[in-house]
Amino acid sequence: MRISILGCGHVGLVTGVCFADRGHKVYCIDIDPKKIEMINRGKPPIFEPGLDELLEKNVKSGNLTGFLSKDFYSRRIPTDISFICVPTPSNKDGSTNLKFIKVVSKDLGVYIKSLKEHHVVAVKSTVAPGTVAGVVLPILEKYSGKKAGKDFGLCMNPEFLREGSAIEDFINTDKIVIGSIDERSGDLLEKLYESWKKDIPRIRTDLRTAEMIKYAQNAFLATKISFINEIANICHRCSIDAKNVAHAIGLDPRIGSKFLNFGVGYGGSCFPKDVKALISTSKKHGYNPVLLKSVEKINQKQALEILKMAGDVEGKTVSILGLAFKPDTDDIREAPSIKLINELKKHNVVIKTFDPKATENMKKLFPDIIYTDSPLECLKNSDICFVMTEWKEIRELKPKDFLSSMNTPVIIDGRRVYDPEEMRKYVVYKGIGYGLT
Repeated sequence: MRISILGCGHVGLVTGVCFADRGHKVYCIDIDPKKIEMINRGKPPIFEPGLDELLEKNVKSGNLTGFLSKDFYSRRIPTDISFICVPTPSNKDGSTNLKFIKVVSKDLGVYIKSLKEHHVVAVKSTVAPGTVAGVVLPILEKYSGKKAGKDFGLCMNPEFLREGSAIEDFINTDKIVIGSIDERSGDLLEKLYESWKKDIPRIRTDLRTAEMIKYAQNAFLATKISFINEIANICHRCSIDAKNVAHAIGLDPRIGSKFLNFGVGYGGSCFPKDVKALISTSKKHGYNPVLLKSVEKINQKQALEILKMAGDVEGKTVSILGLAFKPDTDDIREAPSIKLINELKKHNVVIKTFDPKATENMKKLFPDIIYTDSPLECLKNSDICFVMTEWKEIRELKPKDFLSSMNTPVIIDGRRVYDPEEMRKYVVYKGIGYGLT
């Protein structure tokens, strides 16, 4: 099939590359000239493991081409399906900002007007229930002069991608959710996934339900993280090793072990935004989501738990290992390290940092702190080390590395990267969920 991808961020580019790799003709469309130039050179503008090889392969084969939106639409290149993959950031009240959705919907409406063939618009951007039918649909109809469900198709096809394993998640997904305005639209979109494994459930539903599935899934996972962080905080104060507790309860199949890794809280582009949006949606419908509010509140304060462990930091030199919100990504959106840095800056400290991928993004927020090229350089002559992201380069550090580099090593492990018993033989080691010292 011929596919256009509106928005070349994480979701859009991974979607486009994976479909191109299955033999479809893909046009990746964006308003950023630098992104398009990089894509057409086979160089991804974002970091995602495995993306560079797949992008280069499919650009060379001609299966994937990048276009500035104005150039694509002026050429009136016909496609069968358009995927809306633009950002949906949060407004101040937590509701979803739909400005990018509205712009691309208008562009697509004008585009559909010029097409003779039946066309399907599929929304992958995460939006609140009712958005596709209540916002996207009327804009498409207004600017195309055509009727949704009759002259063109409309679907909600949420993504379930984890940054750092997005390509694997796309290809070997646990489900394919297709919400559609009519059966014909859903059938065409399902056909696009024909080469995916047959045992992957295809969930066919309406637009609102498909929108809600994405929110409910992310909200549950965020809840699981905040729950185990709450338990870890209690364990810490009761001198209990929370790792043993998490392991034991995770063996219960009703609970499961995934997302029971306690630490400094969740971040990234999805969980914080989606929990806020679901809270906002609930309020609009007259419901008070007490649990979700608690999930958000716990997460907001979790990153500062490790600052309490450090004691007096005034005037000291502090190392921060890891800036991205998780390993294998350069994404710093809602990263716990940002909260920590903001607090540390209030205490006249020298801040040294290391991250293998996220440094350039963090420099835009904090140009006045020190960025280093290696963990050992980061640790050199520091008094306290905060471990914020479990990158391989950070996990591989040994007690001797801290001893030889730091002044009097105090390690505050926010991700349970190291073996506490081993570390405590050599350095002062503290960590969430490991008991008071």
